[in-house]
Amino acid sequence: MNSRKILQGLVFFFTSLLGFVFIFHVLVPSAQPVLTKADYQTRKVQQFSYVALGDSLTQGVGDTTNQGGFVPLVAQSLTNEEGYQVDVKNFGVAGNTSNQILKRMKEQAEIADALSKADLMTLTVGGNDLRKVILDNITSLKISTFKKPSVAYSKRLVEIIELARKDNPDLPIYVLGIYNPFYLNFPEMTDMQTIVDNWNQTTQDTIAKFDKVYFVPINDLLYQGIDGQEGIVQTSGEATKIINDALFQGDNFHPNNTGYEIMKRAVLEKIRETKDKWKN
Repeated sequence: MNSRKILQGLVFFFTSLLGFVFIFHVLVPSAQPVLTKADYQTRKVQQFSYVALGDSLTQGVGDTTNQGGFVPLVAQSLTNEEGYQVDVKNFGVAGNTSNQILKRMKEQAEIADALSKADLMTLTVGGNDLRKVILDNITSLKISTFKKPSVAYSKRLVEIIELARKDNPDLPIYVLGIYNPFYLNFPEMTDMQTIVDNWNQTTQDTIAKFDKVYFVPINDLLYQGIDGQEGIVQTSGEATKIINDALFQGDNFHPNNTGYEIMKRAVLEKIRETKDKWKN
């Protein structure tokens, strides 16, 4: 085959191809895009304000990333699952009792302003109240010792919720329970677990009086370690120590990164269960 025939063949091929493309576009209508440029211009991301109030669990003590414990994890999940653009205000202060949280709410205008605009609030409270009762009565500690302080705590918790809703009456609030960090090392202290359970029950009974205020239990998720496996046994010579692998080894009291992830899941599970009651 000479070069002239090859050239004629190529010309015929490309002429046929162009003709096919032309006929295809004439006979087959082009698909219209599902979203137009105007759609993208008018679509707005929904703003969502999340206020976290409380003690060291809200501050995120034990979180080695220094990001703020479960709070930013909840915010990120709200973004991922709901498409919100979440603005987070974290007012967690380590060591705060319910009385100190209440005092900050009354004195700090920044907290009041954030709550007035909030779409959701989480609250960690009660652990330091319980700790104070223990320290004040360390030599004569009994289950009955906690009855009177729990009544006073309940009244302050009501005041915290009412103050949080002063300018935002429909604000949904998620109150996290407390947990027993001593269980694995002192399982014989059965009274401690009873005390924690009773304190959590006081919290539940108190917030049950309010609409759109929800209790998030975390004790059963944390007190026996990750997945309830009763921690890790460490042996050094004749000494044996049980490590709760959901807690921060720096103090064996606060959650570690995994512990905060567990708390986040608990909060999100409760949000999923209840959001239809308040979500717009």
